[in-house]
Amino acid sequence: MKPIKTLLALLSVVLLISSCANKNNKMEQELRSFISRYDSIVQPLQKQAYLASWNASISGTPEDFKKSEDLNIELTKIYADKDDFAILKKIKDSGEIKDELLSRQLTVLYNAYLGAQVDTAQLNAIIKMQSAVEQKYSNFRANVNGKQLTDNQVEDILKTSINSKELQQAWEGHKAIGPVVADDVRKLAIMRNDLARQLGFNNFHEMSLKLSEQDPEEISKLFDELDNLTRDSFKSLKDEIDTYLANRLNIKKEELMPWHYQNRFFQEAPAIYSVDLDKYYKGSNIEKLTTDYYSSLGLDITGIIKNSDLYEKPGKNQHAYCTDIDNLGDVRVLCNIVPNYSWMNTMLHEFGHAVYDKYIDAQLPFVLRNPAHTFTTEAVAMFFGRMASNADYLVKMGLTDTADARKVADESFKVLRLEQLTFSRWAQVMYRFEKGLYENPDQDLNKLWWDLVEKYQMIKRPADRNQPDWATKIHIALYPCYYHNYQLGELLASQFNNYIAANVLKNNNMKQCYYGEKEAGKFFLEKVFAPGARYDWKTMIKNATGEELTPKYYAEQFVK
Repeated sequence: MKPIKTLLALLSVVLLISSCANKNNKMEQELRSFISRYDSIVQPLQKQAYLASWNASISGTPEDFKKSEDLNIELTKIYADKDDFAILKKIKDSGEIKDELLSRQLTVLYNAYLGAQVDTAQLNAIIKMQSAVEQKYSNFRANVNGKQLTDNQVEDILKTSINSKELQQAWEGHKAIGPVVADDVRKLAIMRNDLARQLGFNNFHEMSLKLSEQDPEEISKLFDELDNLTRDSFKSLKDEIDTYLANRLNIKKEELMPWHYQNRFFQEAPAIYSVDLDKYYKGSNIEKLTTDYYSSLGLDITGIIKNSDLYEKPGKNQHAYCTDIDNLGDVRVLCNIVPNYSWMNTMLHEFGHAVYDKYIDAQLPFVLRNPAHTFTTEAVAMFFGRMASNADYLVKMGLTDTADARKVADESFKVLRLEQLTFSRWAQVMYRFEKGLYENPDQDLNKLWWDLVEKYQMIKRPADRNQPDWATKIHIALYPCYYHNYQLGELLASQFNNYIAANVLKNNNMKQCYYGEKEAGKFFLEKVFAPGARYDWKTMIKNATGEELTPKYYAEQFVK
């Protein structure tokens, strides 16, 4: 009898295993079927929507914006489908997806659908309002003394003029967009919050972070750490900035106002050092410099350049961005190039995004043919953007000789360090303002904005000013709860820099530009680009650098 009992016991185990396997297979098959149907619908529609958005940002016409709006509504409808979400939720709750690639696709899809599980009319209203606000930003030009000025022209005045009255007029001319859009932006925040609360989140800010696989508490702690890390160094640099600007403008330090800091938001560092980086790029072909640099790393951008739109046009979006139209190689960059240092930095930055998108493994499933996270693609863009002020870059790109580069190397690095710390403090303002905006959109946002500017950027608000200057920053309206990723990207860019110098090229030269270093290009291709979103961002960073995301290399590079 004992052998029979043993046999029966073994048989029951086999049947149980078989039953579980069949159940797993059934769930996995259902997920595969869902993904196949999803891909067949979303791929072509997403391509149409992204193309329409691209065309609208180039032309600025109401017709193109309307087409973009309509297609985005159609795309949103897919993610708002409650029956499809129920299928994904059932599969997710089963816990029976064991295949790693399928499991990862399930996570990405579930988060995408969850964010749209509200009333479709409400989603459409948000899209319509966003489109209308975007059109207002695109068509706005600052009116300064009766002249219509582009953002580039305003920036040029802020950088070059030493007339306080002219600086104030240019700054205030740009800020005139605030009252035009402020009410709409506040309404958008309220509408986004309503959406988030329907889905069980406290507010839209919390929802945005969680659905992008970030823990809000961890991000806030990291920003607190960065505040402590950079405060004293920035305070010292800020005093240096104020001394320089006061002397240049022939005013007292206590008379310095926001329009004196050579930038609309003081998000970029004023030119306080003797090195004039603009002179190296004056009359140069920024487009060719960008192409040649990436080519030296084994990263071909000629096709991307061909599809891009890189120069100013009436009605065109005045900013810069990169877009992947089809997740299959149709990557494009929008810029408004003029031959100066800022646009060299921007071009290297945007094409950092572009090479990331281009070289994601095309064999990955459609939903994973994206960067591991928005901030990981920002990290790559920032890694390359930093090269524009790098003395080694100036030499390797034929913009100066070695002797001159030696003279300007220290000053060039001071420029980069000042840029980093200046931006770090600006990122504090943006992160904390958006967090406060969504926690209470009915509060006095003008006061909140200037309280944060005074605390973190150490700039005093103009006396008796009560204007919605916060609404002049386009990201708050159109790219909400994203800005903190720029700062996370800066941390990771330093981590990449350290790893490549120490472990790939093994020269420990943290100030090189990597021109011609195809092994550096190979590192990005294999460890960062190709995996796409196959892994969550934490896993990708650990796989690529051997460590989790850490601010220590950023501190070593710019703070200590």
